[in-house]
Amino acid sequence: MATTAAITLSSDIMSNFGGYSKTMTLTQGGTVTDIDMTTGLQRRKLTSTTATDLIIMADASLIVETKDSTAAKVFIKNIGDGKGTVDKSTYVSISLGTAGGTTQEISKLYGGDWLLVPLTGIDVTGDVYATAENDNAVVLEYVMFYEEN
Repeated sequence: MATTAAITLSSDIMSNFGGYSKTMTLTQGGTVTDIDMTTGLQRRKLTSTTATDLIIMADASLIVETKDSTAAKVFIKNIGDGKGTVDKSTYVSISLGTAGGTTQEISKLYGGDWLLVPLTGIDVTGDVYATAENDNAVVLEYVMFYEEN
């Protein structure tokens, strides 16, 4: 069975924008073969401004190889405090890189925000990090879909 992602955009702030709706099947790199593995949906509570390693790309259980054609898709959502309160004024930075090394911020997820980003297995030493803006508790839901090699 295929894994799919769907998005619908609508806006009343742009003239002549009729909306946008697309569905994507998550496939292995360079093929039409469905993605076959997942980390499973997880939750992580952040309570400090210390960078938290959400997804360890070199983890042996992920079996992500260093080749250009390896495909992975990561979904992350800031669900607020995990008890129903969503603070739209604070954020969690999402970065890619190495612990103690170079990281590159790719997003700031404010309360309720989410991202779906494709990654490759080119740099298995690079992980996905989350850093809270402040010490207030925030909960992230996240999952990675990937191909087993």
